[in-house]
Amino acid sequence: MKESTLLKKYGLKDVSAHWNLSPEELQRITVAKNMGKETSNGTLAINTGKFTGRSPQDRFIVKDDYTTDKVWWGKVNKPVSSENFDKLQKEVVNYLSGKELYVRDGYVCADPRYKTNIRSITEFPWSNLFVFNMFLRPDEAELENFNEEWLVLCAPGYVAQNPSEYGIRQGNFSIINFTKKIALIGGSAYTGEMKKGIFSALNLILPVEKNVLPMHCSANVGEDGDTAIFFGLSGTGKTTLSADPKRYLIGDDEHGWDDNGVFNFEGGCYAKVIDLSEENEPDIWRAIKRDALLENVVVNEYGEVDYYDHSITQNSRVSYPIYHINKIVLPSKAGHATKIIYLSADAFGVLPPVSILDDNQAQYHFLCGYTSKL
Repeated sequence: MKESTLLKKYGLKDVSAHWNLSPEELQRITVAKNMGKETSNGTLAINTGKFTGRSPQDRFIVKDDYTTDKVWWGKVNKPVSSENFDKLQKEVVNYLSGKELYVRDGYVCADPRYKTNIRSITEFPWSNLFVFNMFLRPDEAELENFNEEWLVLCAPGYVAQNPSEYGIRQGNFSIINFTKKIALIGGSAYTGEMKKGIFSALNLILPVEKNVLPMHCSANVGEDGDTAIFFGLSGTGKTTLSADPKRYLIGDDEHGWDDNGVFNFEGGCYAKVIDLSEENEPDIWRAIKRDALLENVVVNEYGEVDYYDHSITQNSRVSYPIYHINKIVLPSKAGHATKIIYLSADAFGVLPPVSILDDNQAQYHFLCGYTSKL
């Protein structure tokens, strides 16, 4: 196959490559391989195994000439050498060679001035469905002339033996190489590692090279063009509050802000579904349908999902393409934010439940890290 031959430039040999399969086909393959099952309304449900969330302690950045003086090294940004990255990349490529792989061409950044093409090569079909949902989807003409700027290489089945030899903590890892422009993921099937790897790359590239502020926030816009952004850690309500039936959704998690306004990085939403109900979160509830991907939820023998069952994880989630929400902005961008909302989970009473902050207070709490973990 021509597509399989194209993968040889990454060192992948003797692979059977499935390129840009439709969500329906990826779902069919996943169910046929007993890697997931369909719920009663046709949504694919899968289990990510050992890891039901990201593993921040196993996230690394290659320390080289590009990153040495640009990254704040420490507990969050842990360094790994170029040599160790190259060794791990070779191990992952050898592991994936000879396998059936799934390739997806997409891009991030809804503002065309910052559009970044991403090629994702995944070991599992449902990982590829996640990429379809979460990255922006090129049209046929764009796919025909596609050249990737970044590569995501995702091999959940590869676990590094003797991890200390590679300068990592344990067998799983997520490593960003800014010089090679590769996000390398191994040992974890949690899909959020892929999206967060690219978001982390944009966190450095956009402010340093493009003078754009990257933000971990959701955003929407009203009928009169007033843009609101919602900052907050996972689980504080970004997705829920931005899916407002009276406003138009820009995006639920990752955005940039430049001299012209706010734009989405992504092409989908990744919502928590713990204790989800149609009454409390109708837009998210209705978005969970065919082409969506449920992660780590409990499904009974009749295909019904129990969102109140926390036995697998508190971090049960769903990814879906943004067009599953009725009121959206396309392309996913709008003018400057006139409302900035901090969503806190403050168990210590530092902030009253609802506070209106002046400019100085807003800057103070933002710089201090206003969101307290419960």
